[in-house]
Amino acid sequence: MDILSEALSSMRTGHPTSVRTEGRAPWGLRLPPVAGAGFHVVLYGTCWLVPLADAPDAEPIALSPGDVVFLRDGRGHILADHPATPAEPERPEQYRPSTPIGTVTLGGDGPRTSLLCGNYHLDQGRPHPLVRQLPEIIHLPTRHGRHPELSAAVQLLGTELENPRIGSTGIVPALIDSLLLYILRAWFEDQPPAAAAGWVAALGDSAVAPALSAIHEAPSTQWTVESLADRAGLSRAAFARRFTTMVGEPPMAYLTRWRMTTAARLLRESETSLTTVAARTGYGSEYAFAKAFKREYGQAPGGYRREARAA
Repeated sequence: MDILSEALSSMRTGHPTSVRTEGRAPWGLRLPPVAGAGFHVVLYGTCWLVPLADAPDAEPIALSPGDVVFLRDGRGHILADHPATPAEPERPEQYRPSTPIGTVTLGGDGPRTSLLCGNYHLDQGRPHPLVRQLPEIIHLPTRHGRHPELSAAVQLLGTELENPRIGSTGIVPALIDSLLLYILRAWFEDQPPAAAAGWVAALGDSAVAPALSAIHEAPSTQWTVESLADRAGLSRAAFARRFTTMVGEPPMAYLTRWRMTTAARLLRESETSLTTVAARTGYGSEYAFAKAFKREYGQAPGGYRREARAA
């Protein structure tokens, strides 16, 4: 079971949105917070990402060609040719629709920088703990042979955006969609094994990883701490301590979380009956499921489904 893919899929509430940003020095763009997670890919040239004043300890980040930045909470920030360049909000006249994505053009007549900017629509109201444990800003340089798969995705995106051809309108959204997994996989693989903690350690742990896979693969199974510990080859107490330390919550609490997350996704994305949703998430009756769901989400499953569809 690919837990990273599952965790992200459970949080997605829509398709990514993106725009190409073309700046010529001097240029500075103030970007407001977004609902979800933001990202930037430097396709050409150089620039700086400057955190806003509400993050006084964060330093400006120099970005080079091929660099990728992921902003976990979609926090507001500034992109500019230099940290000292004044920044302004995007103006409507700076945007022009084009294929495969629209373009924002700004600045003077100096050196050019081209970026792909956008956001992934992730439910930040109920983030998966795997995502919640990520740094607020992830900066991944891809030059000098680092992160070859991510680098290849960036190069493909750059080619399709610089020279759109037949099929580009289908290729670019698919590449942007897959970019999120490439970004997070590269970050996880960057973490030194000796210093791994939390979910970074859990995903590679010989006892906790199989238990997580079992929960994700079969949330309807009547798992107990004992049965999960048996799969891990540990005593009940040792397994529970290890799982709680790495994952951040006890095994049964995580099981309930994943069951409810799975149920919410089924309610949002399918016409599956409540009885079937209950059965697929480990509840023997629609009543027991509805009670658990309301305790977790603050509303009945039917109301949640109607609200999600309306949104």
